[in-house]
Amino acid sequence: MTLDLVVQIASWACFIVGGLMLVIGALGMIRLPDFWARIHAAGMIDTMGSALMLAGMMLQAGLTLTTLKLVLIGLFLFIAGPTASHAIANAAWVAGLKPDRIDKDEGALLGRKTS
Repeated sequence: MTLDLVVQIASWACFIVGGLMLVIGALGMIRLPDFWARIHAAGMIDTMGSALMLAGMMLQAGLTLTTLKLVLIGLFLFIAGPTASHAIANAAWVAGLKPDRIDKDEGALLGRKTS
């Protein structure tokens, strides 16, 4: 096996795994029961899926200026995605949106009456 074939296999593995993660994140946005579970799917899975897709593109591009641009895009997405998810979750929390299913102990911490 040549080095070029190994890079191609690694690149396509990144594309396939990243694509599957993005599809799982999209299904999570549709299927999960409440806002908090959906924000988790959007924040965590999509960040990793896009990082793997960018890694596959970097392997395809080789050592070029395009790879540097993809690294910068990846750094931006790595920082902006979780930050945006946190900001949205914080805004929802401040607005009064609380998780649906909470244990007694957790409800007491959140200021809810426990029965």
